[in-house]
Order: sequence, then C-alpha cells, then structure tokens
Amino acid sequence: MGKTAIRDYLIRLSLKDILITFLLLAASTVIGIVFTDLGFSEANIITVFILGVLILSVITVSPLCSAIGSLASVLLFNWFFIDPRFSFHTYETEYAITFGIMLASSLITGSLANRLKENAKQSSQEAFRAKVLFDTNQLLQKAADSEEAFRITASQIITLLDKDVKIYSSDAENYHAGKEEKEIIEWVSRNQQSAGTHLKNFENAPAQYHPICLNGHCYGVVSIYIDEKPLEAFEFSVLMSILGESALTLESLRNAAEKEQAAIIARNEQLRSNLLRTMSHDIRTPLTSISGNASNLLSHYRYLDDETLKQIFSDIYDDAEWLIDLVENLLFISRMENGKMQINMSTNIMNEIIEESIKHVDKNANQHEIKIMNSEDILLVKVDPQLIMQVLINLINNAIKNTQTGSEICIRSELSDDHVVVTVSDNGPGIPDDVKPHVFEMFNTGENKIVDGRRGLGLGLSLCKSIIEAHNGTITLEDNSPTGCRFIFCLPAEEVNVNE
Repeated sequence: MGKTAIRDYLIRLSLKDILITFLLLAASTVIGIVFTDLGFSEANIITVFILGVLILSVITVSPLCSAIGSLASVLLFNWFFIDPRFSFHTYETEYAITFGIMLASSLITGSLANRLKENAKQSSQEAFRAKVLFDTNQLLQKAADSEEAFRITASQIITLLDKDVKIYSSDAENYHAGKEEKEIIEWVSRNQQSAGTHLKNFENAPAQYHPICLNGHCYGVVSIYIDEKPLEAFEFSVLMSILGESALTLESLRNAAEKEQAAIIARNEQLRSNLLRTMSHDIRTPLTSISGNASNLLSHYRYLDDETLKQIFSDIYDDAEWLIDLVENLLFISRMENGKMQINMSTNIMNEIIEESIKHVDKNANQHEIKIMNSEDILLVKVDPQLIMQVLINLINNAIKNTQTGSEICIRSELSDDHVVVTVSDNGPGIPDDVKPHVFEMFNTGENKIVDGRRGLGLGLSLCKSIIEAHNGTITLEDNSPTGCRFIFCLPAEEVNVNE
C-alpha cells in the first residue's frame, strides 16, 4: 500500500469517527430532551451523556474522539438543559461543580474504554504474532530445500510485519543484488550481527539487514523495508525467533545434504572396492587363459594338430566374449547409476523382442533345449527394445551357463491384468536359499562363482533389475518345480486405440 493510499485511508477513517461522534452526541441530546419532557431529573440526563461518551470510546478508533465527546457533552448539557437555555450562562454557581464532575466522569469513562480497547488490540496482535511464529515452525519443518525455506521465511516475515522483504543467500551468487547490497551481505556474514538502517533497497527507502546464522555459519541475510515506523520490541522479538527457526531448518537441511553426500561417497567407495576386489580375482582367470593360450600358440603353433588349435581358438574366443559382455554390462550399469542412460521408448510387440533376443544368446545355446511359449494375443509394451533384449539375453545366458547340458529353458509371455509378464525358467540345480535375497545386488556371487553367468562378477542380474525398474516394471526370482528357478519380470501393457 503506497503513502497516498495510506493517507486517504486515514482521512476516511477520521471522517467516519467525526460522523459517529456527531450522531452519538445528537442522539444523547435528543434522548435528554425526551427525558426532560417526561419529567426526568438532570442526573438521568447526565447519565445518558456519559453513556454516549462510553459508546463513543468503544466504537471509534481515535482516542481524541472520546475527549471531544466529553467536552461537547458538557457544553450540550449546559446549552439545552440548564437555565437559561440555549446559552452557556447559568444562574446557579453549583452547576459549575456539576459540569466539572460530568467532564471528569466522561473523560475517565472514555479513557478506561480506550485502555480496554487498546489492551484487547494488543492481545489480539500478540496472539496473531504467536500464530505466525507457530505457523513458521510448522511450515519450515516441511521445507524440502533451502530455497523453499527462504521462501517460507520471507512470506512469514511479510505476514508478521506487513513490510517488503528480500532475502539474499550467502551460499549462492546474488545476481540481483547491487554492489552496496553485496557489501552489506559480506559484512553481516563476517560479523554475524544485524546491520543498521541504510538507504539501500526498495527505491532508496530505509532498510534493515538481519543475518540468518547458526553455529558460526551464515546462511543468508534478510533485508526489511522499515518505512518511517520502527519495529516494536515484541515484533523484533518474534522476527528474531523466525530467523532462528529458519536458521535451524537450514542447518538441518545442510546436515541432511552432507549426510546424503557422505552416504553417496561411501557407497561409491564400496562399489569401487567391490569392483576392484572382484575384478582382480575374477577377471584374472580369463586374462590368464587368453595370455596362456596366446603364448602356447606363439611357441608351439606348428606342433599342434587342428583339433587342439580349434579348442585353443574357441577358449580365447569365449574368454574375449565374456570380457566384452563384462565391459558392456559395466557401461550399462554406470549409465543407469548416473542417470545418463538414454531410454528410447516406443510401442513394441513383446513376442518379437523375445524372438530377436534368442538370435543373440550364447553360442552354447544349442546344447540346451530352448522353448518359446508366447501368448496367442498380441502383447504390446512401450519400452526401449534394445534394453529389454539385453535383459532377456542376460537371463537366458544365465540359464545356459548355470544348468547342465541338455537342460530345458523356457521363455513364456502372457498378459496379466494390465501388465505383460515374461518368465525365463530352467530345470537346473537352482539357486541356494541363502543367495536368493541378494541375487539382484551388484557384485553378489554367493557361494556359486557363476550365479548370474558372469563368472562370479555379479553384474548381469543387477543390470536386469536396473533396466526393468527404469521401465516402471518389477523383476523377481522364484523356485521352479520340480527343480531349477524362474526369473519373472512384469512391464506395463500398452493399449492402442484403433479408429475404424
């Protein structure tokens, strides 16, 4: 509200008080005339005027109205009801004492009414400020980040003081702050105390700066346009409490962020440690095999028969393929963890994805019986087909490398409610019960060195879980009857409306 609007509002308010004063005095006079005609005593008329002053003190804003009403009541009583009427003279000197008592009674009555009204107003203001402080505490507890905490703090200060407020964060670049404002922020941050009144903000209007600090750390500075009226002591106390609540919230958010960052660092360190430990143990085997076979070829190539050469070449190929799969899985998981994996969603037929996946499974698949049992219905899913193929390839290769030669591997697809369910099952030896809760964890291998088909490195199933969850799906492990295990993943079914 601008100065002109405030001035106009006060003028309207004063005119209203004057009108109320005039009407109440007129009403008191009319009632007094009626009482005179009815033969009532002058004491009753005096009581009417005192009652009018009391009502006037209660319903008007300015205390000056009750004083004017008290004086006017005496004058009106003298003019209309004391002989000689319609003059301010009196024949009897004792009326001077009556006038004095009447004036004193009116002034005391008006003063008490004004004091009660002021006390009620002050109590209302204190209740309002206490509610603002309570609401601030409740709102700040729900703040998700420092930006929201600053916004809540500014909003509550505006509610409390009805003044313009700006908050500058000490932890971020204040592009909207001028040079002088930055100097104030730096000074307050260094000294962690309120700065005096300065002509800084709000079109060169005076502003106060107060820090939001706790435990030696300054989170920001509040700039408040103070206008021409200084803050009351109670307002200042509530303001400091709000800033204290804000500092506590910002401290908690900072601690939570630091704990989360520490947890992320610890988790990454654990992953690196697991990766290095596992790779140093498990990757050494295929590398040693490749190196040994290559050395054998270099030294004894001309002495080896075709069957032996073919076996050596096959072993080198298998080990190289495993290392390639390992690198691909590591890259997939790294991108998933960092949120950099590009997921190109499109509507696909699940049966076609399954059939395409079979073409890219391990070359030893011909040593097993692979059955595809697709639903007769067309199962549509909105997925990235390359990623879902990666899941199927990992699950099928996992079954190929962990079951006996000649085992049966079955891939089944069906529609259940609004999800497409794909099951990859085998009749191999299965997975031990103590390993099952951890099969989808990265680097988990259990007692069996080839739990997920990656020679114990434990990446394939973790990758499958990450991909399926990225598609808003689920993947689980169950026992197969009578032997073996079943990996089941569910994906939301896609509906296509065909306009005929």
